[in-house]
Amino acid sequence: MVKDRGEALKVLEDWGRSIVDYINKGEEPVMRIPARTLTNIIWDEKRKILVLGPKAIERRFLDLNEAKRFMQTTLMLKLIIQSIKENVYPTIRDLYYNGKHTMELNEPKLSKSFRENTWDEQSESNAVIEDIEVATGVLREEMGVSADVKGKVVGPIVVRSKGFEIDATKMGDTALSLPPNPDELDIVRMDAKYVLVVEKDAIFQRLNREGYWNSEKCLLVTAKGMPDRATRRFVRRLSEDYGLPVYVFTDGDPYGWYIYSVYRSGSIKLSYENERLATPDAKFIGVTASDISKYKISDNYVIKATDRDIKRAQELKKYPWFQSHEWKRELDLFLRTRKKVEIEALSTHGLKFLHEYLLDKIHNNKWIE
Repeated sequence: MVKDRGEALKVLEDWGRSIVDYINKGEEPVMRIPARTLTNIIWDEKRKILVLGPKAIERRFLDLNEAKRFMQTTLMLKLIIQSIKENVYPTIRDLYYNGKHTMELNEPKLSKSFRENTWDEQSESNAVIEDIEVATGVLREEMGVSADVKGKVVGPIVVRSKGFEIDATKMGDTALSLPPNPDELDIVRMDAKYVLVVEKDAIFQRLNREGYWNSEKCLLVTAKGMPDRATRRFVRRLSEDYGLPVYVFTDGDPYGWYIYSVYRSGSIKLSYENERLATPDAKFIGVTASDISKYKISDNYVIKATDRDIKRAQELKKYPWFQSHEWKRELDLFLRTRKKVEIEALSTHGLKFLHEYLLDKIHNNKWIE
């Protein structure tokens, strides 16, 4: 793994030179990039993560279907190399704007002019960054390119960042925000017994204010919904480097269950990075379909599943990482009853019941994988 921007710069420049070499030899420039398609994503049963398969695509400069993407890639490569040399740390949004312009070509013989934007939407420039990542093995965090980071942590951990030590037990009612590359955090002291990842920021804030992390000697982490790369990497690091058990707490619906699977097995979109992002030992302690009856949740708090929920649950049933007996049972029950619940539905037994529920699931091993 590349460890600093200097090494990242060398790898990126070497890849750029390999493209120029084709031109110097009078040959058509070609980029060979691992295919980030659904057919090239493999479920690694042994490691319990999604990984990128061996297929690759050849992006050729003289192929009319590939020429624009080829030039977009070289443009983005230039912008990233320039940012490293100038010691600036752009966001992916910065790179989108910095590279966005219109090219115009006048063709006198046809009495026409052609105008073409380098890219129209940020989704195009983002995809090119991902192409460069997977082609070079250099992650955007190692390039110094950042995106919105949603992750927060509170609890018995002390980190050092830019020479400053930060104690996450002394944040008041706030929490420590994670940096774009959490590998740059030097963990000075770790006194936690486990990590509790909370889907919803409001529940995270409540548990923080009520001192759950202090009574349990655990770390509370949230990414405010679908996790970003930095939060997933931080959770993986806590599990891998410190052997901390990781529990994921979400709503009782197919989208909450999928969020858990992203923490545990990785995402389809970022299969090339799941080896450093996924936490295969993570356990689910969120609300399940069977919890509605087990914990006697009042019908007043139960929500009727939408067609979108049903479709999502049917998709989950097909994923290899949802094939355990427990998950099959929960998904079948959900599809049969068509009932979902939010974490807040636990308040049907009083506002203090949230703590009791968590302690019951964690300490009595009532989790599923």
